[in-house]
Amino acid sequence: MNIREFKSFEDKIGFSFRDKSLLQLAFTHRSFVNEHRELKEHNERLEFLGDAVLELAVTEYLFERYPDKAEGELTAVRAALVNTQSISATAQELGMNDYLLLSKGEEKDTGRARQYILANTFEALIGAIHLDSGYGASQKFIADNLFDKTDKIVEGRLWQDAKSKLQELAQDRVSITPSYTLIKEMGPDHNKVFTVGVMFDGVEIARGDGKSKQEAEQAAAKTALELKQW
Repeated sequence: MNIREFKSFEDKIGFSFRDKSLLQLAFTHRSFVNEHRELKEHNERLEFLGDAVLELAVTEYLFERYPDKAEGELTAVRAALVNTQSISATAQELGMNDYLLLSKGEEKDTGRARQYILANTFEALIGAIHLDSGYGASQKFIADNLFDKTDKIVEGRLWQDAKSKLQELAQDRVSITPSYTLIKEMGPDHNKVFTVGVMFDGVEIARGDGKSKQEAEQAAAKTALELKQW
């Protein structure tokens, strides 16, 4: 895929890059660079920048949108809005999967690993827009693609801490306090994926993945609640 083929994506998001190489870089996964040694960069530095811009933009929006909510609840809503599942789903809606530059091996994997790649690429794209045209442009992109999901999260209390809810219900219904065990961690230090199991009296009930142990524990608790139909 060359730079010209990203024109359809620019049309889709309503943003035209002045520096087209930044757009291509946002979609360039480390594995693609490993197979194309003539390339010197992948998107992880852009992802690092985009993650910070995303958090700032969402924080500003929530602060203004919900003046009566306390810090703890705002933090939980923000986490629900920018977690891997949420932003990878947004990336899917934008058709970003069709533009990823991946190795042949990564192209074959369409499961959970692809979800993380899409989430990371979404953050890299934010970083690229920020470098290309500044905070206002990146903030507008985030607003256009994420902010409309906020009311659904708040009204449905989808931000509620799954671990706390699971602990409360497990103690009430089966007199057990859930515990969490790290199953595995994969990836380089700056971009790890953690898998955690939630246990009832030493028996694994469910697993969850996340970019931090805390996110993985929340994912495991959420899955356990669904499996238990609590």
